[in-house]
Amino acid sequence: MRRRLPDNFKLTAVIVAAFLIFVQGNDCLNAADRPNVLLICVDDLKPVLGCYGDRMVKSPHIDRLAARGVRFDRAYCNQAVCSPSRNALLVGLRPQSLGIYDLGTNFRKSVPNAVTLPQYFKQHGYRTEAMGKIFHVGHGNNEDAASWSVPHFQAKSIGYALKENTAQETREGAFFANKNPGDLPKGAAFESADVDDSAYGDGRVADEAVKRLRAAQQRPDEPFFLAVGFLKPHLPFCAPKKYWDLYEPAGFQLAKRTEPPEGAPSYAPQFGGELRNYKDMPAKGAIPDETQRTLIHGYHAAVSYMDAQLGRVIATLDETGLAKNTIIVLWGDHGWHLGDHGMWCKHTNYEQAARIPLVVIAPGVAPANHSTTALVESVDIYPTLCDLAGLPAPKGVNDRNLDGTSFARILRDLNASKEATGTKESIIHVYPRNGLLGRAIRTSRYRLVEWKKPGAPVDTAEFELYDYETDPLESRNLAKSQPEVVVQLQRILAQHPEARPQLTAESKAAASNSTTDRQALFDKKDKNKDGQLTREEFLAGQPDPDKAPARFVKFDSNNDSVLSRDEFVHQGAKLK
Repeated sequence: MRRRLPDNFKLTAVIVAAFLIFVQGNDCLNAADRPNVLLICVDDLKPVLGCYGDRMVKSPHIDRLAARGVRFDRAYCNQAVCSPSRNALLVGLRPQSLGIYDLGTNFRKSVPNAVTLPQYFKQHGYRTEAMGKIFHVGHGNNEDAASWSVPHFQAKSIGYALKENTAQETREGAFFANKNPGDLPKGAAFESADVDDSAYGDGRVADEAVKRLRAAQQRPDEPFFLAVGFLKPHLPFCAPKKYWDLYEPAGFQLAKRTEPPEGAPSYAPQFGGELRNYKDMPAKGAIPDETQRTLIHGYHAAVSYMDAQLGRVIATLDETGLAKNTIIVLWGDHGWHLGDHGMWCKHTNYEQAARIPLVVIAPGVAPANHSTTALVESVDIYPTLCDLAGLPAPKGVNDRNLDGTSFARILRDLNASKEATGTKESIIHVYPRNGLLGRAIRTSRYRLVEWKKPGAPVDTAEFELYDYETDPLESRNLAKSQPEVVVQLQRILAQHPEARPQLTAESKAAASNSTTDRQALFDKKDKNKDGQLTREEFLAGQPDPDKAPARFVKFDSNNDSVLSRDEFVHQGAKLK
């Protein structure tokens, strides 16, 4: 005879079942219900786009993409150079928090246990894939294998279709002081070759992205985080001839202001050292007007070429039916000077280098064909994507919060997005120069730049102040004539932690805690390259075979008898 269960036992069972349903409905959503993420990163793209009001550029695919979501008109990078900017996006920490302002220092030298944006999605059941330029690779820096479910698909930033445009071996009077490979003379600064789109890197990146999306269509039970990194319009301005032919060269106007801001510190501007390493560019002095016009033409052609490749990716997303459940982010890593203030390339704290394009499409959440003047910065994207995907708020590193703030409420609330400053009254970005660090506070009206050594007293600082309502071209430094505004913005700057100095070789060694070495050791031990270590693979070659088995058990935090990369690298520590 079956015994009747007590009522309180039934109630307990109901509560437990309800709890499990709640958990499964939140952090363990069915894959079909989880939004996918398509993160599109573009190298050196400033808001020279039709959707941002530029009447010259031909960017139809980006313009149509922007019409599907929200365009951010006051979005800023955290440093106008590739690697620190991408660290801010992908690690969620500003350069001054990491102490990394250069191209060659990998972020894990500063924060070995960091969980990157794609890595966080991977930990929550997403298949994470990347192609093209996502993390900065080169100058001694490397890809982050822990972030991706499958190996990263690389494509070269610098590539020519015509042999005569490749780099010279020597160049008299070249603009470089050392022999760092990144500073050596390069090939031509631009190229217009009558070739197919796949002759250059972005065509190949788009080809790969199309393949990955079609493969994702066959895995409906596995949500994806797909990062597509386009290389253009980064130098050299190489694009198939048909994209150059979209423009009439005589229609390009040179910069209105070709001098640095009056009263700016002498070290604050830069004069295009990156560009001047390319063949046929003057090592110093003025760049001839006709060459400037060709460079501007080349930048626009490269933008149009990249735009066409992006169009192919979005068309595939639509054709596969994946678009209806995919969050799309289009992000430029920083701006670019096109001769304004006499400057070329990025590498400053000025508006043309710091302001970026940002477009977000979030089906069922964000309105279509909308724009906002809310101030946002690159570090805000990590928590925003987690928010939109319904993932738990990321904890950051060692229980320290990420530097960014989710702007998902702007996307969800039409009225909030109409506010002049949205979620923030200001953003902060930086640039190092001459042993000093320029920390810049940007509000809806002003930019204050404080130049001093990290940790030095404030009274040692030199300041720049610009008013974008009265002087949008940054013609004059107002710091001395408007001290009351300087004080007002200093109060905002004082709310931020003091910047860390650049990580040195000694501090890298102290901070790394051998994590990067353990990444390499994992790859060496993973003989069959399946992304995990069996007990036999782990024990092979151990210097202490009597103690190693106990370490395997300790590292195997989920008790599945194999070690994942994270378990091995972090030695079984629970990642938050």
